[in-house]
Amino acid sequence: MINTEGNPEFLNSFLDYTATILNKSPGTVKEYNYDISRFLKYIMYHFKLTDEKDIDKIDIHHMDVNILNKVKLDDIHSYLFYLTNRFQSKPTTRARKASSIRVFFKYLSQKANLIENNPALNLETPKLGKRMPKYLSLDDSKKLLAVVNNDEKDRNKERDYAIIILFLNCGMRLSELVGINLKDIDFNENKLNVTGKGNKERTIYLNKACVNAINNYLAVRPKNGIKQSDEDALFLSERLERISNRTVQYIVKQELLKAGLDTNKYSVHKLRHTAATLMYRYGNVDIRALQELLGHESISTTQIYTHVDNQQIRNAVEDNPLANL
Repeated sequence: MINTEGNPEFLNSFLDYTATILNKSPGTVKEYNYDISRFLKYIMYHFKLTDEKDIDKIDIHHMDVNILNKVKLDDIHSYLFYLTNRFQSKPTTRARKASSIRVFFKYLSQKANLIENNPALNLETPKLGKRMPKYLSLDDSKKLLAVVNNDEKDRNKERDYAIIILFLNCGMRLSELVGINLKDIDFNENKLNVTGKGNKERTIYLNKACVNAINNYLAVRPKNGIKQSDEDALFLSERLERISNRTVQYIVKQELLKAGLDTNKYSVHKLRHTAATLMYRYGNVDIRALQELLGHESISTTQIYTHVDNQQIRNAVEDNPLANL
């Protein structure tokens, strides 16, 4: 639930626009709310329109939208510097906030016509250092699956195994897995539909391991006592309701620990990285096909997986005709 009580009317109108017209997820709208309300409080402080020194305590409820006509690009840069200097915010954090500010001012100037000029028109995204995705090796992936499958003490073994196998084979997001309904699965075509970021649907094809794991789980999945609103949910918690994000994260962490893998290094999202890396390395997957499979809006996001296969680089060096001189 997003708390918008302390927002000025124009901010809430912007949030409504992002949710209904831009079709952003509740999580993204929540981030916009946090980012922009913080920015507006800084502007009040920066322009000396309040005596309050603690930015988080500044009241923006009655803020006049005309104040934003005075905002220049330098003021936005000043805010990003404030985040760096005061909170040592990371480039990724500043990049997200810069993106939020760009969308906000574009709405005010071009959609709502509440301000004359867009000060964020030439706002650049802070440069991000390239980071290689962390992922499990093929051997570690097999070890993790073996640990889950062989744990006779786990009364939810079939469910937990199906969760891990889907992450490692399909590369789906946490929210996508949690949101799977029974009606989304087509066993005749061995595929399922998931809803990703921006409520975009895509089809994921299931290999033999995934189909077998799902069928084994369905054979023991509770049939009675399920919360009425969650009767169609594929994965159920012990409370007989749709499994939560937090529960899935806990399950994955526990299984990683049992497999002797570093939970500071690996997580649910790293299993998605693992699936993408294994498909690219061993499946000869075209980068465009991988983009569609992962549900990436931009191919630049997918291209990070083209840099992880060091074996290709090693082979190129070994095959150099001068290698054996």
